[in-house]
Amino acid sequence: MRADIEEILYSEEALNARLTELGEQITNDYTGKPLTVISILKGSNIFTSDLVRKINLPLKMDFMAVSSYGNATESTGVVRIIKDLDGSVEGENLLIVEDIVDSGLTLKYLKEILLTRNPASVKICTLLDKPARRKESVNIDYLGFEVPDGFIVGYGIDYAERYRNLPYVGILKRSVYEK
Repeated sequence: MRADIEEILYSEEALNARLTELGEQITNDYTGKPLTVISILKGSNIFTSDLVRKINLPLKMDFMAVSSYGNATESTGVVRIIKDLDGSVEGENLLIVEDIVDSGLTLKYLKEILLTRNPASVKICTLLDKPARRKESVNIDYLGFEVPDGFIVGYGIDYAERYRNLPYVGILKRSVYEK
């Protein structure tokens, strides 16, 4: 798989160090407050798993699966909820955990939907931000790293359901996805 990667952007060590910082920041911000972490499947699964182990608070976890890509490499602009939350979030402090913010369409939609469910608060944590592709403004409360406009894979992020298991974040060679 390494042969398909043009460049490694963030090593396993860099990811771990940044997650430790994010975990400390989230712990400080939510001390004494109930916290529900909402992992957006499938891409944020690995990030969320590592992140919550670095948050030193009792917390709840839930999962949502949404799609705005289908099998394409670019967002269609239509967001569909494939798996919704299992329970009510009324009065909860919600932390949406996403793998990458690209167009911003998915997170804007998700935040709007969750706000209609009367939570105490809704904040966003993303591992990666790709501002060059932004179509909708999104306020990111907790950011891992900013990435350039390339096809990003690894650490949960895929191309055609592959490369999620890479322990680092990298840019996929153009020749792999333009076949």
